[in-house]
Amino acid sequence: MSAGTKTAKVSVWRQPAQVWAVAFACVIAFMGIGLVDPILPAIAASLQATPVETEMLFTSYLVVTGVAMLFTSWISSRIGTKATLLIGLGLIVVFALLCALSGSVDAIIGFRAGWGLGNALFISTALATIVGAASGGSSAAIILYEAALGLGIAIGPLVGGILGEVSWRGPFFGVVALMAIGFIAVLVLVRSAGEKRTPVPLSAPFRALRQPALAVLATAALFYNIGFFVLLAFSPFPLGFGAMGIGLTFFGWGVALAITSVWIAPILLRTMKRSTAMLIVLPLLAIDLIVAALVVGSAPALVACIIAGGLLLGLMNTILTESVMEATDLPRSVASSSYSAVRFLGGAAAPPIAAALWHAFNASVPFYFAAVSVLISAAVILFGRRALRRIDVHEADATEEAAAVLVGDAA
Repeated sequence: MSAGTKTAKVSVWRQPAQVWAVAFACVIAFMGIGLVDPILPAIAASLQATPVETEMLFTSYLVVTGVAMLFTSWISSRIGTKATLLIGLGLIVVFALLCALSGSVDAIIGFRAGWGLGNALFISTALATIVGAASGGSSAAIILYEAALGLGIAIGPLVGGILGEVSWRGPFFGVVALMAIGFIAVLVLVRSAGEKRTPVPLSAPFRALRQPALAVLATAALFYNIGFFVLLAFSPFPLGFGAMGIGLTFFGWGVALAITSVWIAPILLRTMKRSTAMLIVLPLLAIDLIVAALVVGSAPALVACIIAGGLLLGLMNTILTESVMEATDLPRSVASSSYSAVRFLGGAAAPPIAAALWHAFNASVPFYFAAVSVLISAAVILFGRRALRRIDVHEADATEEAAAVLVGDAA
Protein backbone atom coordinates (compact mmCIF):
# COMPACT_ATOMS: atom_id res chain seq x y z
CA MET A 1 0.00 0.00 0.00
CA SER A 2 2.89 2.35 0.67
CA ALA A 3 4.33 1.97 -2.84
CA GLY A 4 2.76 3.88 -5.65
CA THR A 5 -0.33 5.13 -3.80
CA LYS A 6 0.11 8.60 -5.22
CA THR A 7 -0.36 7.34 -8.72
CA ALA A 8 -3.39 5.34 -7.64
CA LYS A 9 -5.23 8.25 -6.03
CA VAL A 10 -6.33 9.66 -9.34
CA SER A 11 -8.21 6.55 -10.45
CA VAL A 12 -8.77 4.46 -7.34
CA TRP A 13 -12.50 5.23 -7.23
CA ARG A 14 -12.98 4.94 -10.99
CA GLN A 15 -13.11 1.21 -11.51
CA PRO A 16 -14.81 -1.27 -13.83
CA ALA A 17 -18.08 -2.75 -12.65
CA GLN A 18 -16.52 -6.16 -11.98
CA VAL A 19 -14.07 -4.61 -9.51
CA TRP A 20 -16.91 -3.04 -7.54
CA ALA A 21 -18.83 -6.32 -7.63
CA VAL A 22 -15.95 -8.21 -6.01
CA ALA A 23 -15.20 -5.35 -3.59
CA PHE A 24 -18.83 -5.35 -2.42
CA ALA A 25 -18.70 -9.10 -1.85
CA CYS A 26 -15.44 -8.59 0.08
CA VAL A 27 -17.15 -6.20 2.48
CA ILE A 28 -19.86 -8.76 3.19
CA ALA A 29 -17.34 -11.60 3.58
CA PHE A 30 -15.32 -9.62 6.11
CA MET A 31 -18.50 -8.68 7.95
CA GLY A 32 -18.83 -12.37 8.75
CA ILE A 33 -15.79 -12.20 11.04
CA GLY A 34 -17.51 -10.05 13.65
CA LEU A 35 -21.15 -10.49 12.74
CA VAL A 36 -21.87 -13.14 15.37
CA ASP A 37 -20.09 -11.20 18.13
CA PRO A 38 -23.15 -9.24 19.36
CA ILE A 39 -25.41 -12.30 19.37
CA LEU A 40 -23.16 -14.73 21.25
CA PRO A 41 -24.90 -14.16 24.61
CA ALA A 42 -28.32 -14.31 22.93
CA ILE A 43 -27.48 -17.61 21.21
CA ALA A 44 -26.23 -19.04 24.50
CA ALA A 45 -29.46 -18.01 26.26
CA SER A 46 -31.88 -19.01 23.49
CA LEU A 47 -30.34 -22.41 22.75
CA GLN A 48 -29.33 -23.26 26.32
CA ALA A 49 -25.68 -23.43 25.30
CA THR A 50 -22.65 -22.99 27.53
CA PRO A 51 -20.18 -20.21 26.76
CA VAL A 52 -17.65 -22.82 25.60
CA GLU A 53 -20.18 -24.28 23.15
CA THR A 54 -21.11 -20.82 21.92
CA GLU A 55 -17.48 -19.86 21.34
CA MET A 56 -17.13 -22.90 19.09
CA LEU A 57 -18.97 -20.83 16.46
CA PHE A 58 -15.65 -19.03 15.98
CA THR A 59 -13.55 -22.18 16.29
CA SER A 60 -15.29 -24.27 13.64
CA TYR A 61 -15.29 -21.31 11.24
CA LEU A 62 -11.59 -20.52 11.73
CA VAL A 63 -10.31 -24.11 11.74
CA VAL A 64 -11.94 -24.88 8.41
CA THR A 65 -10.92 -21.50 6.95
CA GLY A 66 -7.31 -22.09 7.99
CA VAL A 67 -7.08 -25.66 6.70
CA ALA A 68 -8.83 -24.75 3.45
CA MET A 69 -6.32 -21.94 2.87
CA LEU A 70 -3.70 -24.60 2.21
CA PHE A 71 -5.66 -25.86 -0.79
CA THR A 72 -7.41 -22.84 -2.28
CA SER A 73 -4.51 -21.81 -4.53
CA TRP A 74 -4.40 -25.36 -5.89
CA ILE A 75 -8.16 -25.25 -6.58
CA SER A 76 -8.37 -21.78 -8.10
CA SER A 77 -5.35 -22.36 -10.34
CA ARG A 78 -7.27 -25.23 -11.93
CA ILE A 79 -10.91 -24.13 -12.11
CA GLY A 80 -10.32 -20.39 -12.49
CA THR A 81 -10.90 -17.37 -10.27
CA LYS A 82 -14.53 -16.66 -11.21
CA ALA A 83 -15.61 -20.25 -10.55
CA THR A 84 -13.76 -20.21 -7.22
CA LEU A 85 -15.40 -16.91 -6.24
CA LEU A 86 -18.88 -18.19 -7.09
CA ILE A 87 -18.41 -21.50 -5.26
CA GLY A 88 -17.17 -19.64 -2.19
CA LEU A 89 -20.04 -17.14 -2.24
CA GLY A 90 -22.57 -19.89 -2.87
CA LEU A 91 -21.31 -21.90 0.10
CA ILE A 92 -21.55 -18.84 2.36
CA VAL A 93 -25.16 -18.21 1.28
CA VAL A 94 -26.17 -21.84 1.86
CA PHE A 95 -24.47 -22.26 5.24
CA ALA A 96 -25.50 -18.83 6.56
CA LEU A 97 -29.11 -19.76 5.73
CA LEU A 98 -28.71 -23.09 7.50
CA CYS A 99 -27.32 -21.25 10.55
CA ALA A 100 -30.38 -18.97 10.57
CA LEU A 101 -32.75 -21.95 10.44
CA SER A 102 -30.91 -24.04 13.05
CA GLY A 103 -32.48 -25.16 16.30
CA SER A 104 -29.37 -26.14 18.22
CA VAL A 105 -25.94 -24.69 18.88
CA ASP A 106 -24.31 -27.90 17.61
CA ALA A 107 -25.97 -27.43 14.23
CA ILE A 108 -24.79 -23.81 14.02
CA ILE A 109 -21.25 -24.90 14.90
CA GLY A 110 -21.31 -27.39 12.03
CA PHE A 111 -22.79 -24.94 9.56
CA ARG A 112 -20.27 -22.26 10.54
CA ALA A 113 -17.59 -24.74 9.47
CA GLY A 114 -19.15 -24.88 6.00
CA TRP A 115 -19.30 -21.08 6.03
CA GLY A 116 -15.55 -21.06 6.77
CA LEU A 117 -14.87 -23.21 3.70
CA GLY A 118 -16.79 -20.80 1.49
CA ASN A 119 -15.01 -17.84 3.04
CA ALA A 120 -11.58 -19.39 2.41
CA LEU A 121 -12.38 -19.99 -1.25
CA PHE A 122 -13.69 -16.48 -1.70
CA ILE A 123 -11.14 -14.35 0.16
CA SER A 124 -8.18 -16.29 -1.23
CA THR A 125 -9.29 -15.38 -4.76
CA ALA A 126 -10.92 -11.96 -4.40
CA LEU A 127 -7.86 -9.74 -4.51
CA ALA A 128 -6.35 -11.60 -7.45
CA THR A 129 -9.53 -10.74 -9.34
CA ILE A 130 -9.43 -7.09 -8.26
CA VAL A 131 -5.74 -6.77 -9.16
CA GLY A 132 -6.36 -8.20 -12.60
CA ALA A 133 -9.22 -5.84 -13.39
CA ALA A 134 -8.53 -2.63 -11.43
CA SER A 135 -7.55 0.58 -13.18
CA GLY A 136 -4.72 2.50 -11.56
CA GLY A 137 -2.55 -0.59 -11.11
CA SER A 138 -1.94 -2.86 -8.15
CA SER A 139 -1.74 0.05 -5.73
CA ALA A 140 -5.35 0.99 -6.45
CA ALA A 141 -6.39 -2.63 -5.99
CA ILE A 142 -4.68 -2.78 -2.60
CA ILE A 143 -6.40 0.40 -1.43
CA LEU A 144 -9.80 -0.94 -2.50
CA TYR A 145 -9.20 -4.31 -0.86
CA GLU A 146 -8.01 -2.83 2.43
CA ALA A 147 -10.93 -0.39 2.38
CA ALA A 148 -13.30 -3.34 1.95
CA LEU A 149 -11.54 -5.20 4.76
CA GLY A 150 -11.79 -2.26 7.15
CA LEU A 151 -15.39 -1.46 6.24
CA GLY A 152 -16.48 -5.09 6.63
CA ILE A 153 -14.75 -5.58 9.98
CA ALA A 154 -16.20 -2.29 11.28
CA ILE A 155 -19.82 -2.68 10.20
CA GLY A 156 -20.13 -6.44 10.81
CA PRO A 157 -20.67 -6.09 14.58
CA LEU A 158 -22.92 -3.05 14.07
CA VAL A 159 -25.21 -4.89 11.64
CA GLY A 160 -25.10 -7.91 13.93
CA GLY A 161 -26.18 -5.73 16.83
CA ILE A 162 -29.04 -4.05 14.94
CA LEU A 163 -30.46 -7.30 13.56
CA GLY A 164 -29.65 -9.15 16.76
CA GLU A 165 -31.99 -6.86 18.69
CA VAL A 166 -34.82 -8.45 16.69
CA SER A 167 -33.59 -12.03 16.88
CA TRP A 168 -30.29 -13.89 17.06
CA ARG A 169 -31.26 -15.34 13.67
CA GLY A 170 -31.43 -11.88 12.09
CA PRO A 171 -27.70 -11.40 11.37
CA PHE A 172 -27.54 -14.76 9.59
CA PHE A 173 -30.51 -13.86 7.37
CA GLY A 174 -28.84 -10.52 6.68
CA VAL A 175 -25.70 -12.26 5.41
CA VAL A 176 -27.80 -14.53 3.20
CA ALA A 177 -29.47 -11.55 1.51
CA LEU A 178 -26.31 -9.51 1.05
CA MET A 179 -24.17 -12.44 -0.12
CA ALA A 180 -26.86 -13.47 -2.60
CA ILE A 181 -26.63 -9.97 -4.10
CA GLY A 182 -22.85 -10.34 -4.18
CA PHE A 183 -23.16 -13.72 -5.91
CA ILE A 184 -25.40 -12.27 -8.63
CA ALA A 185 -23.08 -9.28 -9.10
CA VAL A 186 -20.02 -11.50 -9.52
CA LEU A 187 -21.91 -13.88 -11.82
CA VAL A 188 -23.04 -11.07 -14.11
CA LEU A 189 -20.15 -8.62 -13.98
CA VAL A 190 -16.92 -10.60 -13.53
CA ARG A 191 -15.39 -11.77 -16.79
CA SER A 192 -13.43 -15.00 -17.09
CA ALA A 193 -12.62 -15.02 -20.81
CA GLY A 194 -8.91 -15.12 -21.56
CA GLU A 195 -7.93 -16.00 -17.99
CA LYS A 196 -4.50 -17.65 -17.76
CA ARG A 197 -4.17 -20.57 -15.36
CA THR A 198 -0.84 -21.76 -13.98
CA PRO A 199 -1.45 -24.84 -11.79
CA VAL A 200 0.03 -24.55 -8.29
CA PRO A 201 1.42 -27.78 -6.77
CA LEU A 202 -0.63 -29.14 -3.87
CA SER A 203 2.51 -29.39 -1.73
CA ALA A 204 3.60 -25.76 -2.22
CA PRO A 205 2.05 -24.25 0.96
CA PHE A 206 3.39 -27.11 3.10
CA ARG A 207 6.92 -26.74 1.74
CA ALA A 208 6.78 -23.02 2.39
CA LEU A 209 6.68 -23.55 6.17
CA ARG A 210 10.17 -25.07 6.02
CA GLN A 211 11.54 -21.59 5.41
CA PRO A 212 12.95 -20.33 8.77
CA ALA A 213 11.68 -16.77 8.38
CA LEU A 214 8.18 -17.88 7.44
CA ALA A 215 8.13 -20.42 10.27
CA VAL A 216 9.08 -17.70 12.79
CA LEU A 217 6.39 -15.33 11.53
CA ALA A 218 3.72 -18.05 11.41
CA THR A 219 4.51 -19.15 14.97
CA ALA A 220 4.43 -15.56 16.21
CA ALA A 221 1.13 -15.01 14.40
CA LEU A 222 -0.38 -18.12 16.01
CA PHE A 223 0.17 -16.73 19.52
CA TYR A 224 -0.72 -13.19 18.48
CA ASN A 225 -4.05 -14.40 17.09
CA ILE A 226 -4.90 -15.88 20.48
CA GLY A 227 -4.81 -12.35 21.86
CA PHE A 228 -6.77 -11.05 18.87
CA PHE A 229 -9.63 -13.50 19.24
CA VAL A 230 -9.84 -13.41 23.02
CA LEU A 231 -10.47 -9.69 22.64
CA LEU A 232 -12.93 -10.19 19.78
CA ALA A 233 -14.79 -13.35 20.77
CA PHE A 234 -14.67 -13.46 24.56
CA SER A 235 -15.15 -9.79 25.49
CA PRO A 236 -18.90 -9.72 24.71
CA PHE A 237 -19.60 -11.99 27.69
CA PRO A 238 -18.09 -9.90 30.54
CA LEU A 239 -19.35 -6.66 28.93
CA GLY A 240 -22.89 -7.64 29.85
CA PHE A 241 -24.45 -5.52 27.10
CA GLY A 242 -27.34 -6.39 24.82
CA ALA A 243 -26.80 -7.07 21.13
CA MET A 244 -26.88 -3.38 20.17
CA GLY A 245 -24.42 -2.37 22.90
CA ILE A 246 -21.98 -5.10 21.85
CA GLY A 247 -22.43 -4.14 18.20
CA LEU A 248 -21.62 -0.49 18.85
CA THR A 249 -18.59 -1.43 20.97
CA PHE A 250 -17.10 -3.59 18.26
CA PHE A 251 -18.02 -1.10 15.58
CA GLY A 252 -15.67 1.25 17.41
CA TRP A 253 -13.11 -1.55 17.63
CA GLY A 254 -13.37 -2.20 13.89
CA VAL A 255 -13.07 1.48 12.96
CA ALA A 256 -9.97 1.76 15.17
CA LEU A 257 -8.46 -1.33 13.54
CA ALA A 258 -9.17 -0.03 10.04
CA ILE A 259 -7.67 3.41 10.73
CA THR A 260 -4.35 2.09 12.02
CA SER A 261 -4.15 -0.72 9.47
CA VAL A 262 -4.72 1.46 6.41
CA TRP A 263 -3.22 4.83 7.42
CA ILE A 264 -1.07 4.69 10.58
CA ALA A 265 0.92 1.49 9.99
CA PRO A 266 2.55 2.76 6.75
CA ILE A 267 3.63 5.93 8.57
CA LEU A 268 5.10 3.87 11.43
CA LEU A 269 6.99 1.61 9.05
CA ARG A 270 8.62 4.59 7.36
CA THR A 271 10.31 5.42 10.67
CA MET A 272 11.46 2.02 11.91
CA LYS A 273 12.21 -1.57 10.92
CA ARG A 274 9.35 -4.06 10.75
CA SER A 275 10.79 -6.34 13.45
CA THR A 276 11.33 -3.33 15.74
CA ALA A 277 7.76 -2.18 15.18
CA MET A 278 6.43 -5.64 16.14
CA LEU A 279 8.57 -5.66 19.29
CA ILE A 280 6.95 -2.35 20.28
CA VAL A 281 3.34 -3.08 19.34
CA LEU A 282 3.12 -6.60 20.84
CA PRO A 283 4.14 -5.57 24.40
CA LEU A 284 1.72 -2.63 24.19
CA LEU A 285 -1.04 -5.05 23.21
CA ALA A 286 -0.13 -7.29 26.17
CA ILE A 287 -0.37 -4.29 28.48
CA ASP A 288 -3.80 -3.44 27.06
CA LEU A 289 -4.97 -7.02 27.73
CA ILE A 290 -3.61 -6.91 31.30
CA VAL A 291 -5.48 -3.66 31.92
CA ALA A 292 -8.62 -5.29 30.50
CA ALA A 293 -8.17 -8.12 33.03
CA LEU A 294 -7.86 -5.60 35.87
CA VAL A 295 -10.92 -3.52 34.89
CA VAL A 296 -13.11 -6.35 33.60
CA GLY A 297 -15.81 -5.51 36.14
CA SER A 298 -16.26 -2.01 34.70
CA ALA A 299 -18.02 -2.01 31.33
CA PRO A 300 -16.88 1.52 30.28
CA ALA A 301 -13.25 0.72 31.10
CA LEU A 302 -13.45 -2.60 29.26
CA VAL A 303 -14.91 -0.83 26.21
CA ALA A 304 -11.94 1.56 26.25
CA CYS A 305 -9.53 -1.40 26.35
CA ILE A 306 -11.34 -3.10 23.45
CA ILE A 307 -11.12 -0.01 21.25
CA ALA A 308 -7.48 0.64 22.24
CA GLY A 309 -6.80 -2.98 21.38
CA GLY A 310 -8.32 -2.40 17.95
CA LEU A 311 -5.77 0.36 17.31
CA LEU A 312 -2.89 -1.99 18.15
CA LEU A 313 -4.35 -4.95 16.27
CA GLY A 314 -4.64 -2.86 13.11
CA LEU A 315 -0.96 -1.96 13.32
CA MET A 316 0.08 -5.55 13.94
CA ASN A 317 -2.02 -6.97 11.13
CA THR A 318 -0.39 -4.72 8.54
CA ILE A 319 3.14 -5.21 9.89
CA LEU A 320 2.79 -8.98 9.91
CA THR A 321 1.36 -9.02 6.39
CA GLU A 322 4.21 -6.92 5.01
CA SER A 323 6.73 -9.07 6.89
CA VAL A 324 5.37 -12.29 5.39
CA MET A 325 5.53 -10.64 1.99
CA GLU A 326 9.26 -9.99 2.34
CA ALA A 327 10.28 -13.08 4.31
CA THR A 328 11.12 -15.43 1.41
CA ASP A 329 11.57 -15.69 -2.34
CA LEU A 330 8.49 -17.91 -2.58
CA PRO A 331 5.43 -16.75 -4.53
CA ARG A 332 3.68 -14.33 -2.20
CA SER A 333 0.30 -16.03 -2.44
CA VAL A 334 1.83 -19.39 -1.41
CA ALA A 335 3.71 -17.87 1.53
CA SER A 336 0.60 -15.99 2.67
CA SER A 337 -1.58 -19.10 2.46
CA SER A 338 0.86 -21.12 4.59
CA TYR A 339 1.21 -18.35 7.15
CA SER A 340 -2.53 -17.76 7.39
CA ALA A 341 -3.30 -21.45 7.87
CA VAL A 342 -1.09 -21.54 10.97
CA ARG A 343 -2.31 -18.16 12.13
CA PHE A 344 -5.97 -19.21 12.03
CA LEU A 345 -5.23 -22.13 14.36
CA GLY A 346 -4.46 -19.68 17.14
CA GLY A 347 -7.69 -17.84 16.44
CA ALA A 348 -9.61 -21.12 16.44
CA ALA A 349 -8.23 -22.25 19.80
CA ALA A 350 -8.63 -18.97 21.66
CA PRO A 351 -12.44 -18.55 22.10
CA PRO A 352 -13.26 -21.92 23.74
CA ILE A 353 -10.11 -21.80 25.90
CA ALA A 354 -11.07 -18.31 27.08
CA ALA A 355 -14.60 -19.43 27.92
CA ALA A 356 -13.30 -22.48 29.80
CA LEU A 357 -10.89 -20.33 31.82
CA TRP A 358 -13.74 -17.95 32.65
CA HIS A 359 -15.89 -20.83 33.85
CA ALA A 360 -13.06 -22.37 35.89
CA PHE A 361 -11.74 -19.15 37.43
CA ASN A 362 -13.12 -15.68 36.65
CA ALA A 363 -13.50 -13.19 33.81
CA SER A 364 -10.00 -11.74 34.30
CA VAL A 365 -8.08 -14.96 33.63
CA PRO A 366 -8.84 -15.16 29.86
CA PHE A 367 -7.34 -11.69 29.38
CA TYR A 368 -4.22 -12.67 31.34
CA PHE A 369 -3.99 -15.79 29.17
CA ALA A 370 -4.24 -13.59 26.06
CA ALA A 371 -1.56 -11.24 27.37
CA VAL A 372 0.85 -14.13 28.01
CA SER A 373 0.20 -15.45 24.50
CA VAL A 374 0.98 -12.06 22.98
CA LEU A 375 4.22 -11.86 25.00
CA ILE A 376 5.16 -15.31 23.69
CA SER A 377 4.60 -13.94 20.21
CA ALA A 378 6.98 -11.07 20.99
CA ALA A 379 9.56 -13.54 22.33
CA VAL A 380 9.33 -15.58 19.11
CA ILE A 381 10.06 -12.43 17.10
CA LEU A 382 12.90 -11.42 19.42
CA PHE A 383 14.68 -14.79 19.42
CA GLY A 384 13.99 -15.37 15.74
CA ARG A 385 15.15 -11.93 14.68
CA ARG A 386 18.23 -13.27 12.91
CA ALA A 387 15.98 -15.22 10.55
CA LEU A 388 13.96 -12.06 9.96
CA ARG A 389 16.79 -9.82 8.78
CA ARG A 390 15.40 -9.91 5.26
CA ILE A 391 12.11 -8.24 6.26
CA ASP A 392 13.98 -5.20 7.59
CA VAL A 393 15.96 -4.46 4.44
CA HIS A 394 13.54 -5.19 1.59
CA GLU A 395 10.85 -2.83 0.39
CA ALA A 396 7.78 -4.31 -1.24
CA ASP A 397 6.61 -3.30 -4.64
CA ALA A 398 2.90 -2.94 -5.36
CA THR A 399 2.49 -6.26 -7.12
CA GLU A 400 4.11 -8.20 -4.27
CA GLU A 401 1.98 -6.39 -1.72
CA ALA A 402 -1.17 -7.30 -3.60
CA ALA A 403 -0.27 -10.97 -3.48
CA ALA A 404 0.53 -10.82 0.22
CA VAL A 405 -2.60 -8.96 1.26
CA LEU A 406 -4.54 -11.54 -0.74
CA VAL A 407 -4.61 -13.87 2.25
CA GLY A 408 -2.59 -12.41 5.07
CA ASP A 409 -4.88 -9.50 5.93
CA ALA A 410 -8.01 -11.60 5.82
CA ALA A 411 -7.69 -12.94 9.27
